[in-house]
Amino acid sequence: MSTATDTYHLFGNLVRFLARSPETGGAYCLVETLSAPGAGAPPNRHPGDDEAFYVVEGTFEFMLDGKTFTAGAGDFVKVPTGAAHAFKNVGKEPARLLVINTPGLVHEGFYTQAGEAVPSRTCEFPPLRAPDIPALKAIAERNGMEILLPDGPQGEAA
Repeated sequence: MSTATDTYHLFGNLVRFLARSPETGGAYCLVETLSAPGAGAPPNRHPGDDEAFYVVEGTFEFMLDGKTFTAGAGDFVKVPTGAAHAFKNVGKEPARLLVINTPGLVHEGFYTQAGEAVPSRTCEFPPLRAPDIPALKAIAERNGMEILLPDGPQGEAA
């Protein structure tokens, strides 16, 4: 496992940092997320980071404060600070998002600590393993995020 990478595998997503908070003077981090079909992010919330998504390609289902809607290429989704949210690639092919977090420290910490480091610019999805939900919740909590899944092996990505 490489520690000198910009790319991490988490929940069936390849998350690649395009800009990290230290490079932006603490203003934001920007990631490109490639999501396998059916993959996404579990329901979560974080009062310390604002978050917005731009769908580059594919179709995603978003959950925002209990309401679900579909977003496709060219759509922008802003998550209000602290709102519960999730996303899932509902297409049959990998789909791509740009995600901006301000100031980004919550997500930088979570992605790098919870994700599996893979070689930079990896585009092939590693085998998906069942997530250790209690461990992921602990990492999330240390970084100012709350994962809204039940503990146990059935707590899969939303």
